Amino acid sequence: MSGMTVTALATRSDDWWAVEVSEIPGLFTQVRRLDQVEAMVKDAAATLGKKVDAVRVEPQFSAEEIAELERLESVRRKANAAQAEASNITRQTVSMLRNRGLTVRDVAHMVGLTPQRVSMLLHR
Repeated sequence: MSGMTVTALATRSDDWWAVEVSEIPGLFTQVRRLDQVEAMVKDAAATLGKKVDAVRVEPQFSAEEIAELERLESVRRKANAAQAEASNITRQTVSMLRNRGLTVRDVAHMVGLTPQRVSMLLHR
């Protein structure tokens, strides 16, 4: 028997997350942590005679919390892009300095890497 995919709405209530699954009438449960929602929903569904294969967990947040989470994601995207750019520039700089005759140790000292890391970058 194939199970269903459900959405679990998790709302913070003191030290607990109150969980409701509208696709299964009467399925309410609670957990301490969001990573426990899927297992708890599957267990609760089984007690109601339903089989659940997958659970989409949707924590319910305030507008302020949503704004802060979105700001965090934006900053992380920018940081990842900056890190990728720094990595590309590092590879280019290491290659340029080595091609100009500097030793691996000198290049490492100049760019703030270990000689081993410089060697790895050169052999990619």
